Amino acid sequence: MGNLGNTIKKFLSNKNTVTILGVIAGVLVLYFGYNYRVKQATSPQSIPVAKQAIGSREEITADMIDYIDVTGDFISKTPNLITDAGQLIGKKVNVGSSIPANGLFYTEQVVSSEQMPDSAFADIPDGYTVFSLKVDNETTYGNSIFPGNVIDLYISGIDDSSRPIFSKFITSIKVMDVKDNAGNHVFDGTADAGTADVLLFAVPDDMFLILNKAQDIGLSLIPVPRNLSYTANPGDTEISNNYLKEYIISKSAPVRD
Repeated sequence: MGNLGNTIKKFLSNKNTVTILGVIAGVLVLYFGYNYRVKQATSPQSIPVAKQAIGSREEITADMIDYIDVTGDFISKTPNLITDAGQLIGKKVNVGSSIPANGLFYTEQVVSSEQMPDSAFADIPDGYTVFSLKVDNETTYGNSIFPGNVIDLYISGIDDSSRPIFSKFITSIKVMDVKDNAGNHVFDGTADAGTADVLLFAVPDDMFLILNKAQDIGLSLIPVPRNLSYTANPGDTEISNNYLKEYIISKSAPVRD
């Protein structure tokens, strides 16, 4: 027994033996490591896909999600791919994005409700303010005024002598957005959007004041759509009736800055 122990001790203390054992160990590590990586890269993994087309701003629910198998190699090469349905359910499709049926989900396409930007307010120029005009199905001609349309605003009311007022007031005003009474964008494909409740415009600050004063003194603002050529070739957004402008100002209390 002692001789066997001495033999093993001499064998292990031999430099050539140590080198050979080191080489063998390295080969084994490379072999098993390579096989592990190959197995990880080629083994199928289940990831979520869209069972149906999902539009911009639409909330993602569990019944909208299906699953397919892909290789781990595909997942590792696609770092923005969402692989866990838990990261999707209850989230919304980002503005400007949509997910086709059988489409994969990517991180930039999906946001929480709190992160959802309002596209209507994204590109308002300096010196402009958003004006919200209350409307209904009748004043929008059966829900027929769309974002991007260029329309005119008319004024209707009764003057101090009980005579009717009706005149074009602002020309070439662009509709930024149309929302229902729950704040949903009516024309973005969202399933739960209703009928038009407000039209949104971006107008110069001084025009914003005039429009609000007009409503405050009891005048009604009426949106009037025009044809496609009017939208395609809009003029300047401007007050077309200075008499009415001065009338509105005369009925408003002056306020110092």
